[in-house]
Amino acid sequence: MSGVENQAHKVEQLTTFYVGHELFGIEVMKVQEVTGNPHVVPVPLAPEFVRGLVNLRGQIATAVGLSELFAQKKNENKKEEMSVVCKSEGNLISLVVDSIGDVVEVDRHKFEKTPDTVPQTLRRFVKGVYKMDGVLLSVLDIETIFKELSPISEASGRN
Repeated sequence: MSGVENQAHKVEQLTTFYVGHELFGIEVMKVQEVTGNPHVVPVPLAPEFVRGLVNLRGQIATAVGLSELFAQKKNENKKEEMSVVCKSEGNLISLVVDSIGDVVEVDRHKFEKTPDTVPQTLRRFVKGVYKMDGVLLSVLDIETIFKELSPISEASGRN
């Protein structure tokens, strides 16, 4: 049985998606669902990256535009946008992305730290990267994104 456990620890499954032309991934177990472009109710005085609130069958999620959060050019065709819904400690977040990729399995031994060439506005949300067939897959740290929404982290960032 330990041989099977060792094998399982070598592979990680990631839900992938695109923001602009860049490929990102989140651990499959942290993704609740992938949906189309949901109806978003704007929130006054929210940071630019908070698009608003989304009602997902009675559960409220904060819609976060990853292009705004990462300080990248916005997708002009919002009709094609998709939502990756993640859950952490009972809270939901709806990550608005440009398009959805595949669920991929990656070898954990090929995981690398985030390159220094990645802009700081993005690097702080990335755990690390995988090089796949000439494409860089950046693995997002969903907990850091949740912390970005927390009033406590916002207040401590001002000090």
